[in-house]
Amino acid sequence: MNQVLRADDAMARAIECAGYGLGKTFPNPIVGAVITSAKGEFISEGFHQGAEHAEVLAIKGAKKVLAGSILYITLEPCNHHGKTPPCVDAIIESGIKKVVYAVSDPNPVAVGGSERLRSAGIEVISGIGQIQAIHENRAWLTKIEKGRPRITWKIASTMDGKVSASDGSSKWITGELARADVAKIRAQADAIVTSTATVIADDPLLTSKGLGKNPVRIVMGLTDIDSNSQILGTDAETVLVKSHDFKELISLANDRGFNQLLIESGPTLGTALLREDLIDEIILFQAPTLLGAGKPSIGDLGISNISGRLDFEITDVEVIGADLKITLVKSAKSTESGR
Repeated sequence: MNQVLRADDAMARAIECAGYGLGKTFPNPIVGAVITSAKGEFISEGFHQGAEHAEVLAIKGAKKVLAGSILYITLEPCNHHGKTPPCVDAIIESGIKKVVYAVSDPNPVAVGGSERLRSAGIEVISGIGQIQAIHENRAWLTKIEKGRPRITWKIASTMDGKVSASDGSSKWITGELARADVAKIRAQADAIVTSTATVIADDPLLTSKGLGKNPVRIVMGLTDIDSNSQILGTDAETVLVKSHDFKELISLANDRGFNQLLIESGPTLGTALLREDLIDEIILFQAPTLLGAGKPSIGDLGISNISGRLDFEITDVEVIGADLKITLVKSAKSTESGR
């Protein structure tokens, strides 16, 4: 990458690098870093992968940190000693003279990085690329804000909102390319949550199909599942939660430090999570086909009047093969109304 980068371009690359860490960093956030010369010439880059932090990797990746070099990083450098020493120490020792970060660190344990850098004579600028960086790091930021991991529900349905035919058959509603995309989404999650009913009906494997690391699999429900179920295989860790109480799920997730849970189940579990206001995001794969009758993707939410509707905002629409992928995030209006 031998080019001169403007500040916006350097931060955009840092945000892109951060995304490579999805599913690898919990309980920590995803973070990307880029170092340039004072003129904007690319020097090195790095991203957090679960051990050393992004800025430390970028510094180590530089053959030489030139005088006046600039560090672009997606999250304010930390100022505490956790698994690794404070990142601000490495920055100060490197000779970097300017740090540009996108998002201030909301974690009370790690605050104070920017003040420490300024006291060491380093120029600090914040806010460049903030909106995109917040979006990419939304799982960890949700965990800090709400005290629980971000919960995303993946749905695959027909155009008329059915997830299975009247006889219960559902393989396959969407095409191969959409299913491959789901495998990538799994690789970026920390854990997948499904129900005993889904395991009994479909015997899913719930892995990344070789496209990345396999997340932890969590099976919720009171019904026993067959000991030969694929989900109990050695492909990934599986945790059985013998309960319908979501407090137990959240407690498990927090104990493990998960940033993001991906829900892959039928409408019963997903609808129950919606009713409890625990779904932050929906990824809807919609096939260009109709069933008319069959099982709807979402059950009764207890809403009797249009004013009580549960609103989501469409943040992305993509055509994948023959199917439509729609990403929806819980609307601020619904959050403010308590729904």
